[in-house]
Amino acid sequence: MTASDNVSDQPSANTGKPVKPRKAVVVLLDSLNRHMLGCYGGTEFQTPNLDRFAAMSKRFTSHYTGSLPCMPARHDILVGALDFLWRPWGSIELWERPLTHDLRKQGVVTQLFSDHPHLFETGGENYHTEFSAWDYLRGHESDPWRTRADPSWLGAPALPARSRAGAHEPHGYDLSRSWFRSEAEFPGPRTMQATADWLTSHGNAHDSFMLFVDEFDPHEPFDTPAPWANMYDPDWDEELMIWPPYAVGAVEKGILTERQARHIRANYGAKLTMTDHWFGKILDAMDQQDLWKDTVFILCTDHGHYLGERDIFGKPGVMQYETLGHTPLMIHYPGVAAGTVDALTTNVDIYQTLADLFGAQPAHRTHGKSLLPLVRGEQTQVREYAIGGIYGNWVQIQDGRHKYARAPVTDNFPLSMWSNRWSTMPVAVMPNLRLPNPDHRAWLDYMPGSDIPVIRQPFQQGDLLPYWCIQARVDEHQLYDIGTDPSEQHNLVGQPAEQNMIEMLRVALKEVEAPAEQFERLGIA
Repeated sequence: MTASDNVSDQPSANTGKPVKPRKAVVVLLDSLNRHMLGCYGGTEFQTPNLDRFAAMSKRFTSHYTGSLPCMPARHDILVGALDFLWRPWGSIELWERPLTHDLRKQGVVTQLFSDHPHLFETGGENYHTEFSAWDYLRGHESDPWRTRADPSWLGAPALPARSRAGAHEPHGYDLSRSWFRSEAEFPGPRTMQATADWLTSHGNAHDSFMLFVDEFDPHEPFDTPAPWANMYDPDWDEELMIWPPYAVGAVEKGILTERQARHIRANYGAKLTMTDHWFGKILDAMDQQDLWKDTVFILCTDHGHYLGERDIFGKPGVMQYETLGHTPLMIHYPGVAAGTVDALTTNVDIYQTLADLFGAQPAHRTHGKSLLPLVRGEQTQVREYAIGGIYGNWVQIQDGRHKYARAPVTDNFPLSMWSNRWSTMPVAVMPNLRLPNPDHRAWLDYMPGSDIPVIRQPFQQGDLLPYWCIQARVDEHQLYDIGTDPSEQHNLVGQPAEQNMIEMLRVALKEVEAPAEQFERLGIA
């Protein structure tokens, strides 16, 4: 018997209506590049377990990012509201609640496993606190886990690697990696093994649960022990380069040599394949506990990661080309055969899907569409367009064929920040960098659908801006026909299709009740 042979939506004896599954697993793998997965046509790196999961799932082919980068994307998924039009990377605000809040009220057990440091630092407040239980597996990227290297680390599995460029003191990970005693002690493997163990011991103990796994791999550092290290670059004989630059024109400008660029890309591949191996432990636990028959399982990401495409590395200040913005999404639903879903979808839809599954009714304004009708074959489309972007930068919209990135015009104003938290991601190489404080120009306003006052701080030329929108590109609009130009080489700005996309963007911004100043800064008022 296969997972799809079990039919969960059996009619209720009382109502005659199908009963939805009451268990869900969500695994978010950070910076997961869609085009590098075997199940999406990738051939460069091995992903047998992700491909194994795809074979029992609905594989979405037109799923795109919304708010960016890391924490704004999690806000889309856990809170269900696009926030990039109002504020940059930040915490959950007073006027909204995460899905876990509503599930807790219903008595649904919620569990978080994560090695993602941004969830537990400034700018990540309140995302984990509403879970019934949470476990933070320490030591990834910027996590301030250790204050010195392990003095006895000789013989540990971490191989010699270059430190992060620009750090004024040993980077958190440079210290943490010296304490890993085996592959199983690296943060990613620990997180996914903890997940598998929970499914084994708790999966059948709860009538209803949502298990959320926020796994930071394969995000940088692209650090792996043997046998994964250099598996795709066996001739490299120098220190590993595990920290990619964030740069446009990395090779052209001499930031990387062509050889170094290939090495960094190969190290991402090694991290991806190691991540895939440990993801297989979760699938094994689902098999062993026979959980597929009554559990919805979602595999998603926040965004992709440039690894030399267009000579771009990391997540620098460019529009969301396909590499970063077109992301994988796979959903297993009991009783539903595997296949593909070609409908346009975005990350806020994951929130609405889970809310629909559990019957949650959020009190705050949300922007998603449930994907359950697509998964069950009841509909072929749930949205005509999807918007996304980074605060104070391009605002993008796509309709499933055309992608339009609208830049600010003339300058990047008017622009305001709306928040009652005023916290954002700390930057290790710039320890004194903070958001600018609100000043005498600020006033109290209201978010759509809320009667809670919010501090609204306007900015103007000469102000210190939130660093997410410093040096925004002005008047650099981009339009691509993804159907005929998937590599986005031919900018169609100025052609008739642009006016159609401008009008669609205007309608979309009105639908989410975006601030009036967004229309003005984008020149579409």
